[in-house]
Amino acid sequence: MLLVFAASVLGSFGAVFLKLGSARITRSLLSFANRGVVLGVALFLFSSVFYALGIKGGQLSVLYPMVSLGYIWTLLWARLFFKEPFTRQKFLGLALILLGVFFVGLGSS
Repeated sequence: MLLVFAASVLGSFGAVFLKLGSARITRSLLSFANRGVVLGVALFLFSSVFYALGIKGGQLSVLYPMVSLGYIWTLLWARLFFKEPFTRQKFLGLALILLGVFFVGLGSS
């Protein structure tokens, strides 16, 4: 479970670097090879290693929904790094995500 949790945090940083790198994307295909995009993709791939190791010994139906916790981290990073506002709708969405993960977790035996 800890590995899946770590993967969600790592993957959320991938989104931050993709956002940073996206500012340099132009119509040229080579523009996707900038540091931000490459690092973002690398973090997503690296987080997949943690996911694979994490779900190896657990129940997929319980652990995989924890992937959605990455949305929570991404919301925090968006606020910290890009000054994106917290809104009532975002908090409601996060509450629903947490509630869903909680109920799926209750279903484990």
